[in-house]
Amino acid sequence: MSADGTGRSDLDDESRSALQGFGPLIPPLSESMRPLRQQVFDRVRATGLVPRVQVAKDLGVSPATVTTITSELIEAGLIEEVAAPRDSDSGRGRPAVALGVRRGAHLVAGMKMSDREQSAVIVDFAGNLVANEVVPRRPGALSSQDMLDAIEMLLTRVCIKAGVQRAALSGVGIGLPGFIDNAEGVVLWSSTLSERGVALVNMAQDRLHLPVFIDNDANLVAMAELWFGAGRSLADFAVVTFEHGVGMGFVMNHKLYRGARRLGMELGHTKVQLDGALCRCGQRGCLEAYVADYALAREATTALNWGDREGQPISVLLESLYEQAKSGDVTARSIFRRAGRYLAVGLANVVNLFDPSLIILSGERLKFDYLYAAETLAEMDHLAINTGRPRPPIEIHAWGDLLWAHGAAALALSSVTERILSASRDIAAQ
Repeated sequence: MSADGTGRSDLDDESRSALQGFGPLIPPLSESMRPLRQQVFDRVRATGLVPRVQVAKDLGVSPATVTTITSELIEAGLIEEVAAPRDSDSGRGRPAVALGVRRGAHLVAGMKMSDREQSAVIVDFAGNLVANEVVPRRPGALSSQDMLDAIEMLLTRVCIKAGVQRAALSGVGIGLPGFIDNAEGVVLWSSTLSERGVALVNMAQDRLHLPVFIDNDANLVAMAELWFGAGRSLADFAVVTFEHGVGMGFVMNHKLYRGARRLGMELGHTKVQLDGALCRCGQRGCLEAYVADYALAREATTALNWGDREGQPISVLLESLYEQAKSGDVTARSIFRRAGRYLAVGLANVVNLFDPSLIILSGERLKFDYLYAAETLAEMDHLAINTGRPRPPIEIHAWGDLLWAHGAAALALSSVTERILSASRDIAAQ
C-alpha cells in the first residue's frame, strides 16, 4: 500500500513506461473454472494498468463483484490503485483510476545453473528487473554440495547488487538442464550434477531458508517467452533451445506442458540415428549428439585434425569453426550443414507432432546462423507432412543466459502468487 494507507499511488513517467503488464495474456472467459480471485489478479497483472470496469467486462462478471475482489487484493497488498494518464489531459475533474500490481509486494530470484555459466536475476512483483549477475565456471559435473555452494554464492552476489537481504525474497526459481521433476523437486539426471536422484528443492530450502522451485531449463525459456516475450498472447507455441545441449519447452492452452510424469518434451533425446553418435545422457543417436555445441566441437576436432587443440574451451573451438566456415572452408561448412540437416529432422518432428502456432529457436548458439540457414528450413518443410497449408512461423531469439534466469523468476512468481492467492481464498472461506 501507499504511505498514506489508501492503496493508491501516483504514476510517474518512468513507471508509466514500465507498467505494460506481464504474464500470459489469456483470453477472457477461456478459464472460467479457475477461482475468480485468480482470474481478476491475472487480468490486472497481464494488462499492466486496467480500470475495474474493464476487468468486469473482460471476465463477464458484475462490477460489484470485481470491486469486492479487488478491495480484498488491495487489502492484501497485492495490487494498488494508480492515477492513470488520460488520453487528453484537460486538467479537470478527478484523475482516472486504474489497477496495477504493487511492485514492492514481493521480490523473487531466478537462477540458471548451467554447465559453463551461471546467471541470476531478481525481479519485483510486477516483473521488473531489479538486478542481475552472471558468473562463469569451469565445465564439469558438480556434487550436490558443490551445487548448493554455487547456488548460495550466486544468490548472495545478486542480492548484494539488488541491495536487499536474502530474507526479503519470497522465493527462488532454479533452472537446470536434464530430467527434472518440478513437482517433487528432484533432479533425476543433469549434466551439471555428478549424482542422480538429487532432492535439490529440499536441500536448497534447508540451505537458503527460502521457498525454492526447480524446473528443466528449456521449460523455463518457454516460460520466459510466455510471461515476458513473444508467447504472451499465444495459446500454444514451442521453444527449441540450443546451448550446451538441445532442449524444448511447449506451451499448451497458455500453460507449460510437462507430460504425465513431468519429464516430457525432451526433443534433444529423441533418436535420429540408430546406434549413432554418443550423447552425454549415455545413449546413442540422440538429436543432441549431432546438434549441440559439444557435438559440433567433437566433429570439428576429428574432421579438421584439431588434436593439438584438446583442452581448449568448447566456446573457443566453436568460434574457430564458425570463422573457418564463414571464410569458405568446405569441411567447416559441411559440419554445420550436417548439424542443420539433423536439426531439420527434429523441427519437422515438432511440426508433425504438435502443429504449434509458432516455433522459437532460442539460445546464444544461434549466432551460428548455419544451423538455421535457408536450406535447413527448406529441408524441414520437405520433411514435415504436406497438408497444403504453410508451416508454423519460426523466430530466432539468440539471447543470452539472462533469458533463462528470467524464466526461473517467472516460475518463482507463478508459484508464489498461487500460494498467496490460495491462502487468501482459504481464509476467506473460513
